[in-house]
Amino acid sequence: MLVGVVSQSDISDKTAAENKCPAWMRVSEIMTRQLVTVTPETPVEDCLRLMEQNGIYHLLVLGGEAGFQGMISITDLLQLFASDQKARADMLEAFIFPQR
Repeated sequence: MLVGVVSQSDISDKTAAENKCPAWMRVSEIMTRQLVTVTPETPVEDCLRLMEQNGIYHLLVLGGEAGFQGMISITDLLQLFASDQKARADMLEAFIFPQR
């Protein structure tokens, strides 16, 4: 059972707010407890929407009895969109300028 997650922003924001050294704090004092999760079947567009609505850059991926399966980041989504756009551009270029 997941109880929280610690991100770089958790460390920087919460240690600065309390004026404490991270080395002296416990994970339970820093971690985010309200987790936003998705399943492996969640559409990519929904992941992006959840990130935007919650002001976060990562989503935990949970899958039934298997529990934690991984994490998806905004960087993962941007790379996916970029590679998809590149593939579309290459296909269009091949159609417009066929090799003879």
